[in-house]
Amino acid sequence: MANKPNKRGFGHLRRLPSKRWQASYVGPDLARHNSPTTFATKGDAEAWLGAERTLVASGRWESPVSRTQTRTASSFSSYARRWLDDRPLKPRTKDGYEHLLERYLLPVFGDRPLASITPSQVRVWWAGLNRSTPTVNARAYALLKAVLNTAVADEEIFANPCRIKSASNAPRAREIRPATVAELDTIVATLPEHRRAIALLCSWCALRIGEVLELRRKDVDLTRGTVRVDRSLAWVKGRPVVGAPKSAAGRRTVAIPPHVVPAISAHLAGHVGRGKESLLFPARDGRSHLQPTVFNDAFRKAKLAAAREDLRVHDLRHTGATLAAMTGATLAELQQRLGHSSVGAALRYQHAAAGRDAQIAAALSLLAAGPLDETHPLPTAPD
Repeated sequence: MANKPNKRGFGHLRRLPSKRWQASYVGPDLARHNSPTTFATKGDAEAWLGAERTLVASGRWESPVSRTQTRTASSFSSYARRWLDDRPLKPRTKDGYEHLLERYLLPVFGDRPLASITPSQVRVWWAGLNRSTPTVNARAYALLKAVLNTAVADEEIFANPCRIKSASNAPRAREIRPATVAELDTIVATLPEHRRAIALLCSWCALRIGEVLELRRKDVDLTRGTVRVDRSLAWVKGRPVVGAPKSAAGRRTVAIPPHVVPAISAHLAGHVGRGKESLLFPARDGRSHLQPTVFNDAFRKAKLAAAREDLRVHDLRHTGATLAAMTGATLAELQQRLGHSSVGAALRYQHAAAGRDAQIAAALSLLAAGPLDETHPLPTAPD
């Protein structure tokens, strides 16, 4: 039964012993033409037949073999580079894709015609990647799959040979343990005076380091106690690139906690130029952007003083987000404060704040250990 043809109005479908589907049809030249590849589902095979029928009806038909031979002139390298150039990517993202192409994809697939790349070749390449770098491997596979998905849409190839289940799923990120308020105090106190406000803004305002390093005097309103995020800084190939924040929601005004305002005010008075375009955290020359590595060096010493060798600079933002969630901020409020495009990202900080449930349970036990009196009455339950 597996090999019994499936007759249709146009073309035939046949399910192979491998459980895949093969499609064929009789063309205008009265010869039978098979699909250049087999298909995982019947629907995919039917879609191929439908596309072939459209070509016949429009008078643009040529045999699938001829088309495949024509397309072999397009190498993976040339197509992937065009794919990259056609996308409106942020400079840092594009630089990352270029690195993945040059380091992981082009050495194996670069000179191969697109139509010649097979699932087995992709599988062999994937098996040969360094197992100690699972995140990079997943990103390289995801990029290969994305390029070839577009090639399918462009009708450069008939099917995507990337068929390894979950290969593009990066492993779960490490669990981040937010800094405590006491640890934050130690980190800030240990940093050089003119760098302390960076840590304060990254933590208590939950800003990204790229957002902080592009802040200018005009972005801070001490009267209202706010900081405006309109731009972000990224370093690409050793050069600073100023662009929009990570997402459209990244453009936002963030309230500075009142206890942090005096420190920001002192920083503006003592370390920032008078012009409204003056950078809050310039490099040593007072004009150019500070490189993140310079702050990282100072932060490394500060986190050691706080006995938090595991902390990264970005974890300060995570800490600030968790502290905001612990105040009872709603998902929508967290989303706006953090500049997230969806509530999904903000949700994890509410999950982190939910860890206080153990502390609440412990406090309840303290209540149970002693008698209640008029000074410690039970709360009234809501209606």
